[in-house]
Formats: sequence, C-alpha cells, structure tokens
Amino acid sequence: MITKLDIEKAYLAIRDQVFRTPLVYSQKLSQLCGCQTLFKLENLQITGSFKERGALYKLLSLSVSDRARGVIAASAGNHAQAVAYHCQRLGIQAKIIMPQGTPLIKVISTQNYGAEVILQGTTVDDASDLALEISQKEALVFIHPFRDPAVIAGQGTIGKELLQEDLAKGVDAVVCPIGGGGLISGIAIYLKETMPDIKIIGVQASNCPSMKQSLAEGRPVRLPSASSLADGITIKRVEPLNLSLVQKYVDEVVTADEDQIANAILLLLEMEKIVTEGAGAIPLAAIMNRKAEFAGQKVISIISGGNIDVNILGRIITRGLAAAGRVAQFTLRIRDLPGSLLAVLEIVKKMQINILDIMHHRLESPAPFGFVDVSLTLETKGHAHIEEIKQTLNDAGYPPQICLPG
Repeated sequence: MITKLDIEKAYLAIRDQVFRTPLVYSQKLSQLCGCQTLFKLENLQITGSFKERGALYKLLSLSVSDRARGVIAASAGNHAQAVAYHCQRLGIQAKIIMPQGTPLIKVISTQNYGAEVILQGTTVDDASDLALEISQKEALVFIHPFRDPAVIAGQGTIGKELLQEDLAKGVDAVVCPIGGGGLISGIAIYLKETMPDIKIIGVQASNCPSMKQSLAEGRPVRLPSASSLADGITIKRVEPLNLSLVQKYVDEVVTADEDQIANAILLLLEMEKIVTEGAGAIPLAAIMNRKAEFAGQKVISIISGGNIDVNILGRIITRGLAAAGRVAQFTLRIRDLPGSLLAVLEIVKKMQINILDIMHHRLESPAPFGFVDVSLTLETKGHAHIEEIKQTLNDAGYPPQICLPG
C-alpha cells in the first residue's frame, strides 16, 4: 500500500520540476455556494493538468536500462501530454496511444512534445489494452495513468502542498474528480494520514460512475462506454488497487450530470476567469448541487486540468448559459403576412430583452398554409424570466415552444 511517507519521497523528487500551483479563494463563488470555496489550480501546470506529478515521479523512478527502453502510455490527453513532456525533458522515447475522438488540442500538444501518437479505440480502456499489448511486443515500459503506485504517490503531492498553505488551515473538506482514482487516492492518503477528520469527497460524471458503482457492489466493475463533458474521467473499468484505496480513504463518491458540469465550467470562466475542462469543473458542480451539505464549511476543490478544445468550450458555454436560464430559444407560429414578425418583436422590445438570433423557418416549416414558424434566441435572466416571457407571448396569442439554442 502507498503511504504518506511514499508521497513525502515523491514530493522531494519532483518539487523543483513541477509548478507549485496556487490555492485561491473565490469570494463570488463562496457567496453562491454558501461555503468558503477555494480552488487548487492544477490547470496551471505546464501541460495543463495535475498528471505531470505522477508521470514525472514514475519516470524518475525508472532505472537507467528502463529509460533506455522507452515508455508507452494510454490516455485521453492529460496523462499523454504529461508523459510526453517529461520524457522530452529527460531524454526518454515515448509512444502514446490515444482514443479516436480525443480533442485535437490534446493530440497536437502530445505530438509537439515529441511523442509518437497512435489513435486507436473509442475509450481510454481500449487504448490502454493496446498500449499494454505493444509494451509487451516492443519491450517498452508501460506507464499506467492511475493504478501505478509511483503515479499515485506523485499525485498525492497535491495533498502535501495543500497543507503547507495558510489558506487551507481549518479546511473541512476536499472535493476531487474521480476517473480511475489515482488523483483522489494520492491526495486522500496524505490528507487522511495527517488530518483524519478531514472529509474527502470524489465526484464522477453521472454518465460513467464506475467508481461509485464499484463501491456500491464492493468489487471493481466495468461499465459500457459513455461520453461526457468530463471526458478525462470517463473511465469504464476500475482497477482493484484504486478501489481499495478509495474504500479506505475516501468518505463519499457523488455524481454530477452534464448540465451541472457545463454550468460549473461557465461559472469558473465568467466569475473567476479560470479556464477548465469538464473534469476540472466537476467538483464545483457537486458543491453547487449539494449546498446544504457544505453550508458554512471551508471546502477545497481540485481544478484538475484546463485542456479543453475551443470548439467544445463554445458549445459548453452555450449549454451552460441555457442550463442557467440565461439564454433560451422560443419558437412560435405567426401569420405569413407583412408586419406579423414586427408585432412579435414589439412585444420583445417592450420587455427590454436582447435578441441574439432570429430564424424565419419559411421553407422547412411544418406550419399550415398561411402561417410560418419563427425562432427567437433571447438573452434571459434566469428560469423565472423565461417563464415570464413564455406567459407574455402566450397571452399575446403566440404560444411558444422553448428549446436549447444551437
């Protein structure tokens, strides 16, 4: 088993080669969440995630002969970039297997660090199976992203850094994303062996709650493939080592759905100017969804990474705005006569609502002859405001259908 002493050893080995990320307090989000809300910004690492810690410590622990053989890893992006970057620094050859559909920014970044990238499979588990097969054929050292003790110890250095911060004094809980469980295992080991009363809470995407289900069944489970905004933690297969550590050190594992994750990404971006991927935002999503549980406490969220594709970010912003009730599309039916659209726009004008987009469905409209459907995408102030707009349009004779824009 990995211990606090293993993490202390890892810290001494890597502390001068990874960025000591800041712990920051958010006044705005503290007010919104009803608790003292702090963030450990691992998205500020050079490769954009906490994965550097475990990858570097594993590489430093290799013998001279193992380094000469070269390494292979499988990842949806963050572990890949971390391994590639530190292999480049240390002069070690790296081969990375990434699932097809991995965000382009992660693929390009990994290649730019000098690694050979192979896109194969639909999930991290598929890529991992291939990487293990290649490692045996080509005598490469396989670096697992979360079940390797050295990797777990490296990730645990976050816990040590937290307890060195004045801001962390009196902390009640640490909320951490869970994919395979390497990050939360390392952090929880260090914190629980130092502060037994601290609460450690893991968060998974509700689309792929493999660790939560494994805990419920008391054994590692394998779930069907799933997609999520938190793509970095959609691990369908739980490893026995990580499950045993989570069982011992983690107090609770909860889930967050896609709308909650999107909203958390949006809040971090808008309120704190923190760019994070879905996995990095999921702790805040959990806090927002469980305000009563955290009320009045001091809570640290681990912002695990910030590697997000710009195109996906744009869609997430739209989805997050919609989930928060800050944008909505109203589709309504009007007479196909001059001035009909103007009458609707006058109603919107009187309500002092900003129009983001207008779609006049003349050709593809299912409306009967003499009528046409129109979609208005409006900037709204919340779900209550949306209902107010809906009622106003309905009273004016334009009952709308409301849907997600885009």
